[in-house]
Amino acid sequence: MHRRNLLETALEQTLFKSRWLLAPFYLGLVAALGMLLLAFVGELIHAVPAALDVMNADPEKIILAALGMIDLSLAGNLVVIVIFSGYENFVSKINTDNAEDRPSWMGTLDFSGLKMKLIGSIVAISAISLLRAFMELSEAETPLDEPRLRWMLLLHLTFVFSGLLFALMDYVGNRAEKPAHR
Repeated sequence: MHRRNLLETALEQTLFKSRWLLAPFYLGLVAALGMLLLAFVGELIHAVPAALDVMNADPEKIILAALGMIDLSLAGNLVVIVIFSGYENFVSKINTDNAEDRPSWMGTLDFSGLKMKLIGSIVAISAISLLRAFMELSEAETPLDEPRLRWMLLLHLTFVFSGLLFALMDYVGNRAEKPAHR
C-alpha cells in the first residue's frame, strides 16, 4: 500500500510540473507579438508618406491603411490576452508586485472568459477584414471577386454564430451550476 502511494505521488507531481511545458508556447506568442509589431510599423511606414502627400492623398487608401493597423492592433491585443490569461490559468500566477499598470482583468479571466474574449476579438478582426474587402471594391482597378467576398461573409457569420453559441453555452452552464433560489 505504501509503494502505491509513493508511485501515485510521483506520478501526480510529474503531471503537475508538466504544466511548465506550456511556457515555451507563451514565449513563442511573445515572438508573434513582436512580428505583429513589425507588420504594424511596416503598415505605418507605408501609409504615412501617402497621407502626407496632400495633393494626391486618397482618403479611401488612408482608411484602408487605418483599418489594417486596427486589425493588427486587435490581433496584438488578442495575443496579449492569450499570453497573460493562458499562463495564469494553466502555468503559474504572474507576480507583478501590485504594479499600478497591471491590467484589471489579469488574474480574473478564467477559461470561459478567455474563450469569450477570444471569439469576440476574432469576430472584430473578421469584421474589419470584411470591411476592408468592401472598401477595396470602390477602387476602379479592383475587380469584383464574388466568391472571395461570399466566403469572407460566410466565415464572418460563422464566427458570429460560434460566438453566440459559446455565450449560450456559458449562460446555460452558469445557470446549471447555481442553485435555484426559492
